[in-house]
This record gives sequence, C-alpha cells and structure tokens, in this order.
Amino acid sequence: MPADSVSVTGWGRTAPTTARLVRPRTYGEAAAAVRECGARGGIARGLGRAYGDAAQNAGGAVLDMTGLDRIHAIDAGGGTVLCDAGVSLHRLMEVLLPLGWFVPVTPGTRYVTVGGAIGADIHGKNHHVSGSFARHVLSFELLTADGEIRTVGRGTPLFDATAGGMGLTGVILTATVRLQPVESALMSVDTERAVDLDDLMARLTATDHRYRYSVAWIDLLARGSGTGRSVLTRGDHAPLDALPPRARRHPLAFRPSRLPAAPAFVPEGLLGRTTVGLFNELWYRKAPRARTGELQPIPAFFHPLDGVPHWNRVYGRGGFVQYQFVVGHGREETLRRIVRRISERRCPSFLAVLKRFGEGDPGWLSFPVPGWTLALDIPAGLPGLGAFLDELDEEVAGAGGRVYLAKDARLRPELLDAMYPRLGAFRSLRRELDPRGVFTSDLSRRLCL
Repeated sequence: MPADSVSVTGWGRTAPTTARLVRPRTYGEAAAAVRECGARGGIARGLGRAYGDAAQNAGGAVLDMTGLDRIHAIDAGGGTVLCDAGVSLHRLMEVLLPLGWFVPVTPGTRYVTVGGAIGADIHGKNHHVSGSFARHVLSFELLTADGEIRTVGRGTPLFDATAGGMGLTGVILTATVRLQPVESALMSVDTERAVDLDDLMARLTATDHRYRYSVAWIDLLARGSGTGRSVLTRGDHAPLDALPPRARRHPLAFRPSRLPAAPAFVPEGLLGRTTVGLFNELWYRKAPRARTGELQPIPAFFHPLDGVPHWNRVYGRGGFVQYQFVVGHGREETLRRIVRRISERRCPSFLAVLKRFGEGDPGWLSFPVPGWTLALDIPAGLPGLGAFLDELDEEVAGAGGRVYLAKDARLRPELLDAMYPRLGAFRSLRRELDPRGVFTSDLSRRLCL
C-alpha cells in the first residue's frame, strides 16, 4: 500500500511532525497497515479536527481513515445507522435529515468522522440532556494490535477504554449509532444577554432543563463589573407546526451555505487584543437583550464556522491553542477566578464558550463530568502563554477538574492522574491489549499514556 511522508498537524496548526500517511480503502488494507506500522507504531486519523497532537505520530505511521466511508444500513423505523468509521457527521446529516433523523451529538463542526467522534467521545450543546457521543453508540468493530477485528458492545471494558481513548486501543472500523428524531431541519432558538459571569451561571442553572441545546459565548476581554458578560443561546429542533407555510414544503431540506475560504497567508497578529476587543464589543452589542423562537437552519445554529473553509488560518502561521477545561458543581469559585485571570491578562479570544455538563459518561478518559466547561482559543504566539496555561492547569487539577485531551497539545503528564482517575485502568488494559505499543501518537508519548 503506498504511503507518503507528510507533515501532520492538528487543527490548531501547532507542533507539526512528519509521519508516513497511509490511506486504506478496505478493512484488509487497514489491517495490513497496522501490521506494517514499524517501530514507531501508528495512529488512526479522520478529518484532522482534533486541535492538538492526538492524531500525529512523529516518525511513524498515520492511517487516514476517510477512505472507509460507507453507510451500510439505516433503520429508518428504529432510528439507528451502521456506518464506517470514516463517515463524517456532515455526510450523516445529508443522508439522515431527509429521513427525519439527526445525529445524537455534534460538536462545533460537522467535519469530524464517526471514528473520531468515538475516540474523542465528543460532546455538544446538549450534554446536560444527552451526554456525549459514545452514550449513543450501540457497538463498534475495532481492529486491535493483534490483527483481530473485535465486535465491542456497550458496558464492556474495551468499549469504555475506547470511548475517549484517543485511538490508542485500536482502529475503529464500523459503528452502530442511535439517532435523534426530528421534524424539521430548523432550530427554534432563544437568545439573551447576561451582564456578567454570575448572571450567566444563574440563568443556566435556573432554566437549562427547559432546553435540549444550550451554550454561552463569553467576552473574555471584558473587565470590572462586566467580567464574563455573555450571549446565551439555547434551543431545540423546531416542530413542523412552528414552521411558516413556505418552509413546510421541504421541512427536512439540509442546505449548508459556504463563504470563500480563509486566505492561505494571514499576517501575524491579526487577532490581537485590539481587533478581538472590537469584535467582542460589536458581537455583544448586536445580540438581542432577549429574543425567543427565532428559526435558524441547523448549520447556522450548530456549525457557523464550517461556512468558512480553513477558518483556522486566520490565526496566522503560528496557529492557536484551544484550551478547554471542566470543573464540577460546587467549584464555581474556581471558574470565576480563572475567568478573572484570563480577563486581567487580556488574552485575545473571540471563540470562548461556556456550557454546563450533565451526568458523566462511562469512558475511562472521557472528558465530561457534571459541572462547568469553558473553552477558548488563544493565538499560540502570545508571550508567556505556556507558563500561564500551566498555572491554569494547576488550578483546574486542584479543583478536581480536567482538560480535554482532544484539544490539548501542551499539558504536563504529572497532572494527568489527578485529572483522570481511571487512567491506571486505561494503561493496564493498553498493556494487555497492545504489549508492543503498536498504537501510539505524539499525544500518547507526551503524556505517557
């Protein structure tokens, strides 16, 4: 099977490394690629939307799984789909929405594969109601280091190690996923402004149970009495009787729009404090103080950035760090303190979101736990950024929280055990399942996984 030596990086475009990129088109070719990984091992890769180094493997093999992209069966009555791991959520939406079904969980981009969704155990705006992606996976087929293809069902140690296991237990080949029924491809959306972080948390705590989807954009450059001022957006799939007559003719039509791609070259420093501060001010001011029942297309509500191909280029050649952490209920003061620290340091982030997580998920390395999660983007070249994020890591770990491995590219390994209590069980299963370390990545080496 041909392989190209290429430079591979995450969506944040930091820390590129060179690997042999292998593109299997059959399960047999995938098995052959695993057998031929060599001393540096291999790791599966989907559409490259992990922000950090989870799908990189310096000096080894990277298996591009996007060629395995068949939808094998749809149970339109029972609401399940059996598909290859390389199928994207975008493709599932194209096929399933006209049948009245939607993916159970989607992150901020639909350009992730089903295999990647399981490996990172992705979450979305509905975690407080629906949990993470793996909660809706009934079973999957896993190619393990010994060359076997195992059918893995829910409630087994191998399932729980693979869900959120960042591809380190094997290569997911197929999955059966339970779907969400919908009546239309539109969302009924409520939007309101919160004057500060406490106002936002109070609104979320009091009323989140009324909504399937909920997320807040936060202005992390606001200071003083406006620290944490936010725009809160919540909604659910619009029922057929809420649509205007014209929209009822084709209620399940899925028509994503696309803008021109971001330019290949963007001047360094474009997203500095001045430009991001101006953007944040305008974004907050233009948001309605309170608006209910607005109809929005699914792409606009869930994936606004997908309309701009290669939007990650706007950070310049240095790329950006996406930092996401969670702290539990009862640790709100830690969240307040971190938001104040980010605000006082003037970190220029225009993609900062706060959500509430519901019940934790069974994956041993799954990220969500009940509580509050904040995600923000920061230009990688910001002076002193590494040391500052190290300090935040200490605060998060001290509060019993954790950072999201699918977005990480710089966490220190000594904090990992405190953040992920099931890490010992994960490492033990890996040693038993893959004693030669066939499946490895830049992330696993850095964090001693």
